Order: sequence, then structure tokens, then C-alpha cells
Amino acid sequence: MLLTVTHTTRYTFDAPVTHGLQRLKLRPKTTHGQEVVDWAMDLTGARAEAEYDDHHHSHTALVSIEPGADTVVVACRGTVRTIDNSGITGSHTGLMPLWTFLRPTRLTKAGSRVRALVEDVDADRRDPLEFLHALSRLVAERIDYVPGATDAKTTSEEALGAGKGVCQDHAHIFISAGRLLDIPMRYVGGYLKMNDREEQEAGHGWAEAHVPGLGWVGFDVSNGMSPDERYIRVASGCDYSEAAPVTGIAAGGGDSRLEVRLSVGEKVLGQQQQQQSSTGRQQQSG
Repeated sequence: MLLTVTHTTRYTFDAPVTHGLQRLKLRPKTTHGQEVVDWAMDLTGARAEAEYDDHHHSHTALVSIEPGADTVVVACRGTVRTIDNSGITGSHTGLMPLWTFLRPTRLTKAGSRVRALVEDVDADRRDPLEFLHALSRLVAERIDYVPGATDAKTTSEEALGAGKGVCQDHAHIFISAGRLLDIPMRYVGGYLKMNDREEQEAGHGWAEAHVPGLGWVGFDVSNGMSPDERYIRVASGCDYSEAAPVTGIAAGGGDSRLEVRLSVGEKVLGQQQQQQSSTGRQQQSG
């Protein structure tokens, strides 16, 4: 698929900001199953200071808010070519050793509720892939998808106790449970092309587990499937806090309001364009 993304984040402050910094993880990278064809980011009320790959190999941009600004807009747009790898992103790379993804975090620390959930999984634990698929189904059964029921600070134990949440909560519970069985787990944030609409309220989140013989394998608990060609990976981490698209601090400004506009669609190539694209890929792989 050739997916197009338009993602605009607007912050409006009640008073001018005197000082502010933001960390942006919005740009996808060419990796297993996806190729970034083009990508651009425009800033209003802020300026770019530095760009780098973080310890999880996620592209990161640091921007400073211009003194006196009362509005900050981050506008991203780009095109990404994707293929279906059945959710498999392959062997582990990057600076972090695999054991890093076994440690609990504040958002994914297992308590009595997660431990009880693991005991209820009806699958052979000696087969990690079978167990993980069964775990994914059980989490989806126990946690109703209810937008607004939780926030970015909700832990896996809290969401499981409430019995409702969003994709972030599904992923955190899944991650927390998998780590109890010594399966390396990580959170992935990105984009998903939905079948019924292009306009969306927010990006998407899912989990990946490291399975012997396969490497990292994705599980989208909320949609009951492994990521296919409709998914774009952007950032990963031990939990949502390490893969969040926008984090930052601001001095002055008073209260702020956040507005997000996101559109994920598919660019359909004409027959001649498809032939040219196919020829180009054959030449590159020859």
C-alpha cells in the first residue's frame, strides 16, 4: 500500500509562553515492512533545535517554543509504502539489550489483577506464539474499548480493574502479562489506515513481543489482529511514555488547549505508475 498521512497538532495558550521545549516522535523510519517515500514537518510558533535517533532507534526532534508565542502548530505530512509481513518486524536491533524489555515500568507493572489474567489464559505456555494470541483475545474480552475512559497516566492494573480503556491500555496489559512469562515486550506507536474513514482523532498504539525464531511480532489487541500493510510504525519503547508522539514543558502560557487533526489514507496508483514502480523495485533489487 501507499499510505498518506497528514497530522497536525495545535497548542493554544491563554497567555504568551516565556520558555518551552517539546520532544517530537512523529516521523516514521524505513524499516521492515515500510519505506518512507517522503516526509515533511512544518512548525509555527516553534523552531527545530536538534534531531536524533533515541535509545529505541525512534527518530526524535527537539523543538523550542518561540518566546511570546501563544500558539504552537506542528504539521506533518508524508507518504509511506507498506507491505504485509504478518506483523513480523524481525530480529532485534538498536542500543537496548533484549532484557530491557522484561523490566516492569510504572505503566506496566504487574499486580494481582494482571497475574490473575495470566492464569486465565487457555493456551500452552510452552508455545509463546499460541499463548500470545490467546492472551490478546482475553485482554480484548476483559477490557471494553471506551474512548476517554483512561488517560496517558493510567496503569495496566488500573485499566484492568476498570474493565475499560483504549488501545494504549490494551497494549499495556498485554505487555505486562507477557513479561510475567519472561517474554520481551514493547509498546509501538504509529498510524493505522482505517477501512471506514480517513479522518481520525488520534494515532494508534499496539504491542510487539520477541518470539524465538521470529524476532519481534506485533499484536494489535484492540483490533484482534497482527499489524498488516495498513499500519505505519513510528516509535517504540518499554511503554507509551517512551513512544509518545509529543511531550514537553512550558513556562508561562497559563492553561493550554490541544487540538489534533489526523488523516490516514491510501494513494491509489494508476496502471502506468504501478508498472513504473514495479520496474524501479526490480532494478533496485537486481
